Amino acid sequence: MTDGTPTHDEHDGTDDERDGTHDGWDGNGTHDDGPVDREQLAHATRLLLDAIGEDPGRDGLVETWERRVPAAYEELTRGYREDERPTMRTFDTETDDLVVKTGIPVYSLCEHHLLPFHGVAHVAYRPDGEVVGLSKLARYVKWASRKLTVQERLTRDIAEGLDDAIGPDAIAVELSTTHLCEAMRGVEAHTTTTSRATVGDLTTDERERFRDAIAAER
Repeated sequence: MTDGTPTHDEHDGTDDERDGTHDGWDGNGTHDDGPVDREQLAHATRLLLDAIGEDPGRDGLVETWERRVPAAYEELTRGYREDERPTMRTFDTETDDLVVKTGIPVYSLCEHHLLPFHGVAHVAYRPDGEVVGLSKLARYVKWASRKLTVQERLTRDIAEGLDDAIGPDAIAVELSTTHLCEAMRGVEAHTTTTSRATVGDLTTDERERFRDAIAAER
């Protein structure tokens, strides 16, 4: 769509035709000029608005593609950046009693449609001489979720990542989420999807206690 508004290349004073690739990408969520390439994100968002028949130059949309969407995606993709991984400081403990944290908020992006899925995560682990501050579990889940992924992989990533960070005897993670790619399009069904991942083996009693804690949260 053209309306006399400068194109992105004209707007920033360059003649560079961006083709979807960027030599500054290092594969770890960082670029030569910062955590994300905001210039390329702005250009891509402008193209998207034009492709759906919108006017990128109208009031209300100029700052959307120039500033708001690039800033949002920088925040929503923090999980790619290892330097933003939470520090998981542990503390010595003499107990091996099950530690359970329920109702951790989860917000992530489905890699199939680039739409959000959101819900809660529940974590239970049996310590092996060390525990971690409860707030760190929530911080880790938040960081791990901020990337393009699918729920099953995210559940496994959280379980394995926390296992590496804490070193428990056993750990279990459950995610229950709603996917907007299902709720807003296609069947337009507002449902809940549940996935589980474990590293090590919880006892039967521990699994029951974990299920009871999740049920109490609901």
